[in-house]
Amino acid sequence: MRILSWNVNGFRAVLGKGFPEWLAGCGADVVMLQETKAHPDQIPEEHREPEGWHSFWNWSKGKKGYSGTAVFSRRAPLSMGTSLPDERFQGEGRVQRLEFEDFHLFNIYFPNGQMSDERLEFKMAFYDEFLRYAEELRRDKPIVVGGDFNTAHKEIDLKNPKANEERSGFLPVERAWIDKFVAAGYVDTFRMFDQGPHKYSWWSYRFNARKNNAGWRIDYFFVSEELRARVKSAWIDADVMGSDHCPIGVEIDA
Repeated sequence: MRILSWNVNGFRAVLGKGFPEWLAGCGADVVMLQETKAHPDQIPEEHREPEGWHSFWNWSKGKKGYSGTAVFSRRAPLSMGTSLPDERFQGEGRVQRLEFEDFHLFNIYFPNGQMSDERLEFKMAFYDEFLRYAEELRRDKPIVVGGDFNTAHKEIDLKNPKANEERSGFLPVERAWIDKFVAAGYVDTFRMFDQGPHKYSWWSYRFNARKNNAGWRIDYFFVSEELRARVKSAWIDADVMGSDHCPIGVEIDA
């Protein structure tokens, strides 16, 4: 199964930047999107439900033009969920869970903690609730999770680590949570195949950051340890334009 993930920073915006052509030619079995910023009724049907795909949408129930996720899948899932169990983390359209025969697949747009101390606290609590829920589901089947984690794990995962040590997205507490996630038995699939520097998935729109490859790797695919041997490849499609993020991918024997 070939799975792609992309924070599109606005689905309606990316439609005019080659997204339909990219989707048609990407060769994926599942495409997961984050930060769609749209209700389905704001999107033309041919793009909301593209031919040949099962489409699933989750959107912010309060603020319009905010957050949101979507999944296009060639295979029909066995079941589908659109939230974490804790009510504190419902309503922003950040979570989708698709159950397939061999694993539970999460598409998640994790919160950004830069707005305030309260929002950072929300982000950390969201992380913990996700891990608790993933571990609960893992008793039944392995876990695959992809999306925008909004944290660079290690110094190698961003261009200027020293300058960003006090910025949300690279705070010690955020990085320590990813350490905790890994210690719980989850594998960063990209680092299974590529240990090199200068591999990023997000670039600021300012200061010619993308042109200069001054980026951050904050988009990930993790699998629970029991799937490690079935991961065939993982990659970053840094040449795909249309958003401040680029797509990432993983291929799993499933």
